[in-house]
Formats: sequence, C-alpha cells, structure tokens
Amino acid sequence: MFGVMSRFLSNATNKVDAKGRVSVPASFRSALSERGVQELYCLQDFIYPAISVGGPDLLDRYEKQISSVDPFSPEANRMSLLVHGGGVFMRLDAEGRLMVTDFIRDFTGISSEVTFVGRSDHFQLWRPQAFHEAQAAAREGRLGLRPA
Repeated sequence: MFGVMSRFLSNATNKVDAKGRVSVPASFRSALSERGVQELYCLQDFIYPAISVGGPDLLDRYEKQISSVDPFSPEANRMSLLVHGGGVFMRLDAEGRLMVTDFIRDFTGISSEVTFVGRSDHFQLWRPQAFHEAQAAAREGRLGLRPA
C-alpha cells in the first residue's frame, strides 16, 4: 500500500514548450518516485476528453477487470479495445517533462497548456477549459444530491 504522500492530489496548469514538452508538477513527480514508477501507462479516459496517467499498476487494474469476464465475450472485447487500443507507455525526460504527443493532443484537444489533475492513484492530462467545465458540471451534479 502507498503512503498518503504518494497520492495524486490537486491540479496545476503548465505551458507546453516550443519542443512540445510539458513539466509534470513536482508533487506528481514525487508521487511517481515514491511509487517506484519509471514507465508511465497513459490511457484515453472512458468518459472525459482526458488522458489518465499512472504506473503499470493502473494497467494491471484494468487487465484484472478484463480477465474477470469471459475472454471471448463482447464485454472483454470492448474493454480491451479501450484499455489496450487506447493506451500507450511513455516516460518522463531527465527534467521531469512529458512529451505532448499526437496521442495526447488528438484525444484531448490540448495545444499550448496542460492541466494536470490528481485522481488519487493516478493523474490526468486535460485541456484547461475542458477541466474547468467538467469540474463545474460535477459540482452542479453534487448540488442536486443535497437534501432539501
């Protein structure tokens, strides 16, 4: 189990440099280091226009779910299309930057800035405006759940 400090919390927006790289927030790099993550598994989110980023344990979690159903079933096939067909491995460079590849840009619409969003055991890459809109919608949805 990982300690409290190895969780991905909060959000931060950083600029993409002229070479197409973005600096991962220091707190996220620390969490990756605490978890011993060197190779990043990056996955197109199932709902949002965001890329989920974690270690091999993130891929393991999805593959465990896939293996819990009949491997020849339509459900396993659909999950594999999302998890394997919508995922890539990436690495940070020596300065803690991530290359904003076409895989990221095409799915998210990210251009000049990336919002990093903590999701406890992984983090996500968002186009800043899309994140603010999704967070506002999530707040609105929570307001509707309040008792009268």
